[in-house]
Amino acid sequence: MQDCIFCKIINKEIPAQIIYENDFVLAFKDISPVAPQHYLLIPKKHFVSLATVDAQYSQEILMAIQSMTQELQINDFRTVFNTGAAAGQTVFHVHAHIIAGRDLNWPPG
Repeated sequence: MQDCIFCKIINKEIPAQIIYENDFVLAFKDISPVAPQHYLLIPKKHFVSLATVDAQYSQEILMAIQSMTQELQINDFRTVFNTGAAAGQTVFHVHAHIIAGRDLNWPPG
C-alpha cells in the first residue's frame, strides 16, 4: 500500500527504532508510548486488520512476539490488537502493541 505508514517503515522509507526483525515481521518502538516499554509489531505483508491475517502470518506474529519478549527479557506484558475504527485502530495495517514496564490496570480502555 503506497500511503500506508507501516509499509513505508517496512520499506525503510520512514525511520523507526527497530528492535526486532525477521523475514515476516518488524517491531519498533512506538512514537507515543503509554508505558516505559511500548513496541509495535507489524507483519511485512499488508493486512488491513487482524480479521484478514492468514494462518501463516498469524503464527509468525505470535512466534515473533514470543521471541522478541524473550530477547528483551520482558516477562510481564500486554499484547493489544485494535481491529476496526470503533476499537481504536488508526493505522489500517494490522499491528500488535506490546506494552510493558509498569503495572497495567484491568479493564483496559
